[in-house]
Amino acid sequence: MRIQNMIYLLQILLLSTFIIAQDAQAINQNKANEVHDLKEVRVKDIGKLQGWRENALVGYGIVTGLAGTGDSSSNRTTRQVLANVYSQFNLTIPVDQVQSRNVAVVMVSAMLPAFSREGDTLDITITSAGDARSLVGGSLLSTPLKAPNGRVYALAQGALSVGGYRYDANGNIIQKNHPTVGSVPNGAIVEVGVSSQMLNKDQKLTFLLSDPDYTTASRVAKAINAKFGMIAVASDASGIQIQVADNQKDQLVDFIAEIENVLVEPDRRAKVVINERTGVVVAGGDVQISRVSISHGDIKISVASQNTASQPFVIGQASSAIRTAIVTNTKLDVDEKKESAFLSEGNTVADLVRSLVRIKTNTRDIISILRAVKAAGALHAELIIQ
Repeated sequence: MRIQNMIYLLQILLLSTFIIAQDAQAINQNKANEVHDLKEVRVKDIGKLQGWRENALVGYGIVTGLAGTGDSSSNRTTRQVLANVYSQFNLTIPVDQVQSRNVAVVMVSAMLPAFSREGDTLDITITSAGDARSLVGGSLLSTPLKAPNGRVYALAQGALSVGGYRYDANGNIIQKNHPTVGSVPNGAIVEVGVSSQMLNKDQKLTFLLSDPDYTTASRVAKAINAKFGMIAVASDASGIQIQVADNQKDQLVDFIAEIENVLVEPDRRAKVVINERTGVVVAGGDVQISRVSISHGDIKISVASQNTASQPFVIGQASSAIRTAIVTNTKLDVDEKKESAFLSEGNTVADLVRSLVRIKTNTRDIISILRAVKAAGALHAELIIQ
C-alpha cells in the first residue's frame, strides 16, 4: 500500500513538472513573439520615395536688440546693411556714421519640404556672419530665403532661441556652448509652394532607404511582394523599384499609403553620434568596444582679476600729488588631473561612458576619448560627428 502511494505521488509530481515546463515554454514563445513584433517597423519609417526631397534655402539678414554683444563698429558689412535698412524707411544715413553694437549680420538657412504650400511655416537656423560675441536676446528682421535658382521661396522673421550664453567683464569670461548660433521654430513662412513627381519615366516608384543596406533592401522587397505580388525588385543597397499597375495609377495616393504601412524588420548598423557644439553623445547600448586602456590628463587654467582701491595714509597736510589709485590683482590657478581606465574585451559604449563618468570626466573629454578609441580601432561602430 505504501509503495502504491509513493508511485501515485511520483506520477503527480512528474505530471506537474511537465505542465510547468509547457507553460514556461509558452510564456517564452509569447515573449519572443512580442520582441519580434517590436522589431518590425513600417516601410515609411526607414526611407522615402524618390522625388520626395527637401530643398535648401538660404539668406542673409540682421539681428537687432542685442545688449551690446553685436558686431563691432569696424565691421563695414554690418554698417552697410543697417544703412540699407534705414534707406527703405526714407532715412538717409552715411555708412560711416552708423554705430551700433546692438546689431549683427547673420546668415539664415532653412529646409523647404516636398509638397510645401503657401502659408506653411519652416524652422530656421541663424548663424553670426560677423564678429558678434552673442546673439542672446536678439530678434531677426524680415529676411528673404532663396533657393539655388535665385528665387525667393520664404520669408523669415522672429525672436531667436539660443542654446548658450557669453558674458565678460574686466577680462573675465563665462561662456556656455555657442552663443553665436540660434534658431526660430516656425520662423519662416512659405511664399511659393513646390510639388514633386513620384513616378519615373517607366511609370515606376523608387523607394530609397535612409541608411543603404543590402539586407534591409532585400527584406523590404520581399515584404512588399508578400502583400502585393511580384511587383518590387531591390536594384541596389538603397533603391527598391516598385511597378505600378494601370488600375493603381488613378489611385496612386492610396497605393503609396499601403506600401508605406508594410511591416519589415530592418537590419541595424552600430553608430555613435556626437554633437560637438552641444556636447551630446548618443550611442546604442550594445555598441561593442574591444579591450582598451585609456589614460586621460586634463589641465585647467583659470585667470581671475579683482580691482581694489588703494587709499594712501597721510599724517599732516597731503600733497596734491597724492591721490587714490585703482590696483588690479590677478590670480592664476592651474589644476592638473590624471585619470586612467581599463576596459576588458566585450564591453560596450555604455560601459565606457559609465567608467568615464565614474572618474568625473566631462562631456567634452568623453567626446575626445571616443574619437581616440575609434582611431585606435577599438570602437566597432560608425562615428558620426555633427
